[in-house]
Amino acid sequence: MKNKHRKILGMMAIGAFLSPLSVLTSCSDWNDHYENASGGSTTNSLFDEIASHEELSDFSTLIARTKVFRHHKVTETSYADILSGGQSLTLMAPVNGTFNLDSLLTVLETAQGDSAVEHFVVKNHIIRSPHSATEGRYKSLNGKYVVVTPGSIGGSEIDQANIHTRNGVLHVMKSPIEYKKTIYETLVLDEDYKNVGTGIASYNEDVFDENASVQSGVVEGVPVYVDSVIYERNKMMEAIGLLNAEDSVYSVAIPTNEGWKKAWDKAVKFFNYADNVDKRDSLQKYYTMRALLDDAVFSKTMQSSPNDSIISVQYNRSTPEYHVFYKPYESTGLLGKANSIRSCSNGFLYCYDEWPFDPTQTYFKKIEQEGEYTWNISDYTTDRCNLNVKAVLDKQVHKGSYVRLSPIKSNDAMLWNVSYRVPGVLSGKYKVHIVTLSKTIDVIDEEKIVKFKTSINYYDQSGKLQNTPWSEQTIGTEDYVNKVKDMVVAEMEFPVCQFGQTTDVTVTINGNANPKKKTETSIIYLDYIYLEPVIE
Repeated sequence: MKNKHRKILGMMAIGAFLSPLSVLTSCSDWNDHYENASGGSTTNSLFDEIASHEELSDFSTLIARTKVFRHHKVTETSYADILSGGQSLTLMAPVNGTFNLDSLLTVLETAQGDSAVEHFVVKNHIIRSPHSATEGRYKSLNGKYVVVTPGSIGGSEIDQANIHTRNGVLHVMKSPIEYKKTIYETLVLDEDYKNVGTGIASYNEDVFDENASVQSGVVEGVPVYVDSVIYERNKMMEAIGLLNAEDSVYSVAIPTNEGWKKAWDKAVKFFNYADNVDKRDSLQKYYTMRALLDDAVFSKTMQSSPNDSIISVQYNRSTPEYHVFYKPYESTGLLGKANSIRSCSNGFLYCYDEWPFDPTQTYFKKIEQEGEYTWNISDYTTDRCNLNVKAVLDKQVHKGSYVRLSPIKSNDAMLWNVSYRVPGVLSGKYKVHIVTLSKTIDVIDEEKIVKFKTSINYYDQSGKLQNTPWSEQTIGTEDYVNKVKDMVVAEMEFPVCQFGQTTDVTVTINGNANPKKKTETSIIYLDYIYLEPVIE
């Protein structure tokens, strides 16, 4: 793909054919297409017809020299064969002198030349099924859409319309049909944004569809196929938005190469996986790209009130504080502050010098774990600790619930452990917060001094589990403000990333009151635990 795009850049530079179209529908009854047929021969094929027009000799030569590409391999079939065959097609043929034939023939001599000229030029001028030059929107063989208006097709003026042949309709054009690039193609082909485009393109892959393929037998235990069906996919675009889909309309916010590299160098450090993680380098690359692109793509179909706010394709109603950008088109808004805007066939590319997002609102976010989510407890002393979840109608309580952690026996040493998983921790610095509630959140009673210890369980670069030393915590009766106590129990740099892993960082709470002291208790009303990102 890289070679193909380089060749197309060469064609663009010498003014060959390149720029896209619009969208199409199905054809109507065959007779309707030929009501206004102007000349032609019902015995001639489409290729015979263009070969008989002196003013189309350049395009006829190009058609004859361009071979069909299939599964990334050139075949022996030319487009002269296609236009001479039994398929019913519409052909828009530009007259001589409106494109550089020699440059295109030179491209055809390269390894990927047929693929490039076929996709960007030849297929751009052929529509499957016959269509007269009446208003409508039609899909060309390369998936682009052309709009037909009175006297023009795809923005190019018609010289002769509706020439009838035995296998379709020929329209002679005064200039080539412009190939208008998708957002993805723009990112891949434009030198200013190639770092982004190359990164996305690296996830292109061919997938063999065994069920749709035709098998001819088995040789030495291996199936042999006479017709293999292979489709292309890109898992990055499947995650962030199908930026190469002509039927979609996106807005995408992307920095130049320099801005992208600066943002990449900052983000990649947060996705440092342990040495024992399988394919750690691939995971680091994938999640760094996701970190920079997840909030950069906006689908038109998802926006209910775009002037007030827009949501990225990653928007989730369970976390409405993220993936939302307010007043986006104002001068200080996300899209309004772009340096320039590029129109593409499937939307708009908003261009910046710097990555226009805040890491703490995109990938390096606050991580929360509710105390009442007891299913996220990785370990606790079942013979010594009670867990009682309660819901309350109090706005001060996070998400309306908490858990009461208490010893089973009031006269024991009151030493118990509870460990909470905190998933998705990145290899960065966080402040670890524990938010507790006073006893008066539920029962009016005399407060006691709460005594407990905490420890953070994490993984080192080798993947070995480590624990921080126990840290003693004390909450006095005077420490509660409006019944809530938010305390930082640790600030630490996590050496490796746990995002997407089956192992998590855990926060362990240990009841640590002295049972001989009537003023102390290890009963804790735990609201939630959260990790606050620290940007340095």
